[in-house]
Amino acid sequence: MLPESIELQIVTPERHVLQETVQSVEIPGKEGYLGILPGHAPLITELGIGILAYRKGTENHFVTVIHGYAEVLPDRVIVLAELSERAEEIDVERSRAAHDRAQAELAKAGVGGDQWQREKLALDRALVRMQAAARTGATAGGSHQ
Repeated sequence: MLPESIELQIVTPERHVLQETVQSVEIPGKEGYLGILPGHAPLITELGIGILAYRKGTENHFVTVIHGYAEVLPDRVIVLAELSERAEEIDVERSRAAHDRAQAELAKAGVGGDQWQREKLALDRALVRMQAAARTGATAGGSHQ
């Protein structure tokens, strides 16, 4: 008999971001998004940069995930991310400023160099943070944190 829910845990080196019992999870894998329902076959996947979405009851929730790994079991998903934060924790103004700064620095950096890689990561991180915050209805004037 298949389980009816999944225990979702999200952990970074700095903190325990989330522990919830949920009905479904969508994970930003390195090669694309994976949909996880109760009873999913066991797997381990590398994470990319994106928004992890999960459904609890009738509500959808969003969490940024930046690199790391996820272990999927039939009744549990454990995400070990380098960086992660709940969408409602995101300061939209700060993310927008980081996005603008990274974009300007990326334009100055030589393509493919170390500086370019750092600025590309900063740009991707700021962009995913703004997208996650937008899913909660946050705006520049209504920053969270």
